[in-house]
Amino acid sequence: MIQISPSILSADFSRLEQEAADVERGGAHMLHIDVMDGHFVPNISFGACVVSSLRPKTQLFFDVHLMISDPLAYLPSFVKAGADMITFHYESESDPQKTIDAIRGFGLKAGMAIKPGTDAAVLEPFLPQLDMALVMTVEPGFGGQKFMADMMPKVKDLRRWARQNHKALWVQVDGGIDSATAKTAAQAGADVLVAGSAVFGAADRQDAIDAILQSAFAGEAAF
Repeated sequence: MIQISPSILSADFSRLEQEAADVERGGAHMLHIDVMDGHFVPNISFGACVVSSLRPKTQLFFDVHLMISDPLAYLPSFVKAGADMITFHYESESDPQKTIDAIRGFGLKAGMAIKPGTDAAVLEPFLPQLDMALVMTVEPGFGGQKFMADMMPKVKDLRRWARQNHKALWVQVDGGIDSATAKTAAQAGADVLVAGSAVFGAADRQDAIDAILQSAFAGEAAF
């Protein structure tokens, strides 16, 4: 099933409660929460306190994406803040296995992400323990970038691995997703689509989510 995870990086930070409510009513399945430290990526977003403040305001699944240098050290604060799944980067400084073990030890779903320059093969040893693999389809750090279609072979490789190994694995794409690119991503095997400006930049969030889903369903049917 295709799922939409709107990224609050593109939301109006002065009214996050209303923004979350809008996409929840509009049919979003998750809320993608991009955490940036200004070191791992050249931007700073927000920390666990914002997640904690938003948690009581919505029933949406919190899809927390840590674009930070030492995710292992900060896991407890995001667990306490109300994350449902934590995705960290293979390229971070934290030991991947220890980070996965810690996330699972807290009882949360675990995801691992790779930047555009990283081969998807690095994820293979960890895939049996992951709930989600995230392929960045832009360089992480800023919203509103152009979708990188040349990342789709990675998505195909991950979906192929999941099928061959009979593994329930979400394959997420993040960056440049809209009603045009969603079809391409779904056709490659992605089933969790992060959409930022395409959703939060729209006057009608439900229409925007519906358009992305319809495009993705067309791609999924051709997969």
